[in-house]
Amino acid sequence: MILTSCIYLTFLAVLLLMYYIFPKKIQWFLLLLFSLAFIVFSTSNISVYFYIAFVVLTSYIGSNLIGKAKSKKNKKTIQFITVVIMVLQLVILKYINLIGTSTVNIINIFGANLNWNMLEIIVPLGISFYTLIAIGYVIDVGRENVIPQKNIFKHTLFVLYFPQLTSGPFTRYPEMEKELYEKHTFKLENICLGFQRLLWGIFKKLVISERLAVVANTIFDNYTEYSGLGIVVGAVAFAIQLYTDFSGCMDIVLGTSQTLGVKLPENFNTPFFSRSIPEFWRRWHITLGAWFRDYLYFPLGGSRKGTIRTYINLMIIFLVSGIWHGTAWTFLIWGALNGIYSCLDRIINKNLAPILDRLRRFLGINKERNLYKFWQMLVTFALTCFAFIYFRAETVIQANSMVKNLFKINISVGNIGLSVSDLIIAILGIILLFIISVLKQKYDIRKEISKQHIIIRYAIWIILISSILIFGYYGIGYDASNFLYQKF
Repeated sequence: MILTSCIYLTFLAVLLLMYYIFPKKIQWFLLLLFSLAFIVFSTSNISVYFYIAFVVLTSYIGSNLIGKAKSKKNKKTIQFITVVIMVLQLVILKYINLIGTSTVNIINIFGANLNWNMLEIIVPLGISFYTLIAIGYVIDVGRENVIPQKNIFKHTLFVLYFPQLTSGPFTRYPEMEKELYEKHTFKLENICLGFQRLLWGIFKKLVISERLAVVANTIFDNYTEYSGLGIVVGAVAFAIQLYTDFSGCMDIVLGTSQTLGVKLPENFNTPFFSRSIPEFWRRWHITLGAWFRDYLYFPLGGSRKGTIRTYINLMIIFLVSGIWHGTAWTFLIWGALNGIYSCLDRIINKNLAPILDRLRRFLGINKERNLYKFWQMLVTFALTCFAFIYFRAETVIQANSMVKNLFKINISVGNIGLSVSDLIIAILGIILLFIISVLKQKYDIRKEISKQHIIIRYAIWIILISSILIFGYYGIGYDASNFLYQKF
């Protein structure tokens, strides 16, 4: 189901009507029914239903077997088997063709002449999200941080709660148990603030992201025709497109959930204001970073087993993150670049810190000055955009070619695919986004709006809705379902 469509808004309106009219004790069951209906509306492929049911049942049975096990050894064994089963399904559905073609290519280097016939596998939307949520839950049960949910219907709701089903955020059972299963009283504030955020998400998607997608697609699809500044524009356009797309999706998801009285964790915190790559990853896709930290980085030893081991663990985390995002070598390189960035940042700020401090004092550089902070943000943004070239490119050859052309001196951008009017709207949208992001550092903007006179509040609603209807981009090839992170 398309989150920016009238069908979705109608779906939500019907749910809200029933949710607050029907007895509160069945609210969680209504959420379950509508979550299952959301899946049915999203796809009619029977095999997808089977894949989803497999994850739900595996995590349910495994977690309850862990809960019944008497010894820690048995608990760990069951936890390991359950996690492996779910990981194997994810690998087979998502990565079997990548593994097959890569293996065949390696064998062919030694003189063989093998071919890999691509398997036609329908990968369910959001499989990487709800599978990791289920895996995290099983691990928490194995660590005895969570008492396993014995009600299979409540367990199903936790794994498949529809707002977060296809794009996250990643949730933990302890924080969601109370939110999903307790009774929720109707609060007009939740409805207003929820729809306010939902509309802001739609604005970011349709007014900003869809226009920047045209720019990014034009340059990346015709990359041989661009160099220098043209490649820079393409990379920056894609970075902001991805941010407004994914954070817009999160606004819709969190806004939807707020109307139901269910609080979900934040997934973004103005990441382009980051002054280092590690800070960027604490602000971008926050819940994914926290998942990898708690369920992979710490179990590997984190930073507790020496300097070299720390760097190895960081590289593992980012390589896994890369391959989690997509089934191509470009994503692996993107992850590797971020891993290298993070390792270098650690070396510079830990091992070389005294030298850098002396150098800054010699040059008269004050770390607390706004100009220096802006320089750090600019460098971080540039490194991020450089890595995103590999994230967006279809092949490694394309990405390498764009990187090579990036360093050619050419201040001509060329055709970017947008009319002047659409370009102006995109720029104004980015400026508005920037202003709101700055204000968010000091104020809770939605709470501040709610304190204003009713005329001002309604004026903001009318302006926001009108902007979406008038300035929403519905150009050739427009596909409202194409939230980028849903395909992961």
